[in-house]
Amino acid sequence: MDPVWALRQIAFHLERADEPTYRVHAFRRAAAVVAGLAPEDLRERVRRGSLTDLPGIGATTAGVVTEAVAGREPEYLTKLLARAAPVATGGEELLAALRGDCHTHSDWSDGGSSPREMAEAARDLGREWIALTDHSPNLRVANGLSARRLRAQLDAVAEINAELAPFRVLTGIEVDILGDGSLDQEEDLLASLDVVVASVHSALRMPKAAMTGRMLAAVANPHVDVLGHCTGRLRVGRKRPESEFDADAVFAACAEHGVAVEVNSRPERLDPPMRLLRLAADAGCEFAIDSDAHAPGQLDWLGHGCARAQACGITEDRVINARPADQVGS
Repeated sequence: MDPVWALRQIAFHLERADEPTYRVHAFRRAAAVVAGLAPEDLRERVRRGSLTDLPGIGATTAGVVTEAVAGREPEYLTKLLARAAPVATGGEELLAALRGDCHTHSDWSDGGSSPREMAEAARDLGREWIALTDHSPNLRVANGLSARRLRAQLDAVAEINAELAPFRVLTGIEVDILGDGSLDQEEDLLASLDVVVASVHSALRMPKAAMTGRMLAAVANPHVDVLGHCTGRLRVGRKRPESEFDADAVFAACAEHGVAVEVNSRPERLDPPMRLLRLAADAGCEFAIDSDAHAPGQLDWLGHGCARAQACGITEDRVINARPADQVGS
């Protein structure tokens, strides 16, 4: 068994189970160290029991590597797989129909893994494509991408696509909706992207009328493809209430302008709430069931969104990421 694969699988399942970040990083760091070793060096270190002399390799990760090199499934991975379960009950039909994911992050902004690693994980989950939608510059805490950095990322995505074809990474951004409803990136650059997810990340408590106008202006922008996590709520941890806006007006605008309403699958978000998701469905909106993944294992959280969407009667034909890559976005 490939020890690098085993370490990454453990990290994937820890991420999927929303385990602490430090634990995930231990396995991903160990995978990077082992990947840099020549095969004969690795075998010799296993034979001598000196793996822990390497920085980034501890007793637990050394045990995983030793078992994998011996041709056995590591016990740590076996136990993780034994307790793995579907992330949600229901929504299986929608989940099976999904071809891609319109909202993912990488280590170019606040994600924990490279675009290539995110793409490979999505491919291994059976997806045909993902949109790479790192943050825009206004979100400094998330290392948002300046126009210069975003253009550099487009070159990196082209290289990944050449290597991973037919799997495809769509170019994209999660762009901040600024206070006046304008978008936090150059217009010509937004026009060149495959997928633009527009989200509110600041001044979430602004008055209802102002927030409504802000969102309507963004939805009317011809470059916007998806309205991200529309209420901004956080359900767990540092909880945050929903932003207030005229949902009837915003969802009507989404339907008019062909902007998909995101069904955000992150467990702490599950946004929009069910009452608003039903309202958007009744308004005739299309939807993007997205993981908002910041790590490879979180790409498998789409089941949360599928269960909620299916419970609201949303069918495959209204979900844009159930379509081939060339039928999505701009």
